[in-house]
Amino acid sequence: MTQQQLALSVLDLVPVRTGQDSAQAVASSLALVDAAERLGYERFWYAEHHNMLSVGSTTPPVLIAAAAARTSRIRLGSGGVMLPNHAPLVVAEQFAALEAIAPGRIDLGLGRAPGSDPVITALLRSSGGGSDVEQFPRYVEDIALLASADGAELSLTSGRTYTVRATPRARSVPTVWLLGSSDYSARLAAKLGLPYVFAHHFSGEGTEQALAIYRGEFRPGAIDAPRTFLTVNTVVADTDAEARALALPQLLQMARLRSGEPMTAMPTVEEAQAVALQPHHESLIASMRERWVIGEADAAAEQLRTLAARFGVDEVMLSPVAGAREAEPMDAAGARARTLELVADALRA
Repeated sequence: MTQQQLALSVLDLVPVRTGQDSAQAVASSLALVDAAERLGYERFWYAEHHNMLSVGSTTPPVLIAAAAARTSRIRLGSGGVMLPNHAPLVVAEQFAALEAIAPGRIDLGLGRAPGSDPVITALLRSSGGGSDVEQFPRYVEDIALLASADGAELSLTSGRTYTVRATPRARSVPTVWLLGSSDYSARLAAKLGLPYVFAHHFSGEGTEQALAIYRGEFRPGAIDAPRTFLTVNTVVADTDAEARALALPQLLQMARLRSGEPMTAMPTVEEAQAVALQPHHESLIASMRERWVIGEADAAAEQLRTLAARFGVDEVMLSPVAGAREAEPMDAAGARARTLELVADALRA
């Protein structure tokens, strides 16, 4: 694998830091989209999370539409839409509309987990959303059909057929990806012949097994050959020390999450450095540091090349999780955009 073959993409959760409001967090994310497009990144995906004080990516389709309005080349998508929270027809309509806005640039990443707590799941379902998780394989296929030019044919109890289209006349369709953190989605993606991404950035465990299952069981379908990439939490700065400082807010937040502690807005670098870490936090943070890419540009680029070779991929999706210092503007991408810039430059060198 040569350096030129390693494509780069971005996963964004729209972090919300201390003192920042939602409008400023979204503005910061859109500034990051601008940087990714300018730097030649392949795609930019938004995750779906609900009711978290530090995460603003609640509605990927809305954010994708905002990003589409200010870009012309980069692919945009969901990483992902959590299908149990939504009616399949609504998802198909949303992404068919996005494909009409940005033809040939839309990815629809679908996940099977609710991605939220039971209260939020109940609220989503009570407001008319939600689908049966046991029907996930069929709903994935239904969404692809509904978004196509021909639509889907339903058989009514009367014996008649009824055509349903997500958009009146599709010229192109979004690319459907399956996302997962277990063997289940790997096997389903292989069976349906869909591109697949394992959530390596979330746990860092099970990636090799999931990709081996996907590649070994793959049958041609929507695509002719297996297609995947690697997701990695990444913080890159001009010095190793600065990168480690910028990584600390997200590391602390993840340690709190995995310890079952209440979530807050994302701390600033200064706030994170002032925290007296508990022993269990220190252990979790040390473990995460080993799996994340944190450092100066050349070392980070080499680490990304090594990871890509290890997992046999030619694309790496960075989750740029660098924190912000208190003096930084609330509506700028700051150290997150700098991470994208340094990685892109180093891999081209």
